[in-house]
Amino acid sequence: MTENDLLYTLALQHVHNIGDITAKRLIGHCGSAEAVLKEKKQNLLKIDGIGSISVNELIKANHLKEAEKELEFIKGNGIEVSYFQDNDYPEKLKHCIDGPILLFQTGKIGLKQQHIISIVGARKITTNGVSFCENLIEKLTPYNPIIVSGFAYGTDITAHKAAMKNNLQTIACLAHGLNQIYPKVHKKYMVDMEKNGGFFSDFWSTDTFDKNNFLKRNRIIAGLSEATIVIESAEKGGSLVTADIASSYNRDIFAVPGRIADNQSVGCNNLIKQQRAHMLTTPLDIPYILGWKLEDDKQPIIQKQLFVELSATEKVIYNYLKANEKQQLDVIAINCDLPIFKVAGILLNLELKGVVRPLPGKLFEVV
Repeated sequence: MTENDLLYTLALQHVHNIGDITAKRLIGHCGSAEAVLKEKKQNLLKIDGIGSISVNELIKANHLKEAEKELEFIKGNGIEVSYFQDNDYPEKLKHCIDGPILLFQTGKIGLKQQHIISIVGARKITTNGVSFCENLIEKLTPYNPIIVSGFAYGTDITAHKAAMKNNLQTIACLAHGLNQIYPKVHKKYMVDMEKNGGFFSDFWSTDTFDKNNFLKRNRIIAGLSEATIVIESAEKGGSLVTADIASSYNRDIFAVPGRIADNQSVGCNNLIKQQRAHMLTTPLDIPYILGWKLEDDKQPIIQKQLFVELSATEKVIYNYLKANEKQQLDVIAINCDLPIFKVAGILLNLELKGVVRPLPGKLFEVV
């Protein structure tokens, strides 16, 4: 977008009572942010869903002046800006109705043709949670995923550090402008983050620090990714909000189960119990359920054994596939009268034994 387009879009973004959904509706009706800000009041009031309070805010004169100041900040600090209709705007975020009209970024971020997952969880993460998160990312490294999180204490920074350790691109979505960092103690990780990844935010440098910003930030964490993974969570928490948002975007959710007496496992256990998330017990659950494929030179060699011992449940699924040829995961689960998460684990075991193979579209067949 041109500098003039950016200026007027910033001005539209500055308007109180006009969120991203309404802004997109206005731009769609008028053609551009500049056209919106120059449109007559009576014409704006004719647009479906636009009330007088929003229009009165829209026609105030200060928005353009404030946008000019923010534009100078952007130019002076080498910040890249993506407009929601541009090609460089994150593809998955384009499909989110409330995705930001402008996304600000620093670092070296490249999202093309790569798997992207978000990892969230408790700020007071346990040692077991840290170990699981680090092992998860290490085992997923051959698939070269981008790791997204929120740069907060606990699970977030654990995920970012593990990604950097394994030379994976990692992106932090911030709940404030790019002129500051929270928590300040994590500032020491910024240089390494920006070498292979970086930071996203839709907040201005003038936005006040507010706890509600974290909830707004979570939609970007969920929207960027094909799946959100909850490592640990109490009964209530921001990571569960992110999972809810991801669900509203029709994205996959994974949750790590824990002991029923552990406070930091209640949220994850509830997600699994309510069938709102896949149960995540091994790193291979993720590529298996999401249908990720390794490059040929990274594929593990699985040799079919002449005599394979199968458990009773494995035999049920194997015999069903043998009789019905190619079938989808959920269809297998229904017809074998088993929960999807259990079928996914059994299919993985059958694949490792060399008797079943996955196909595109979450289909499976007997080898």
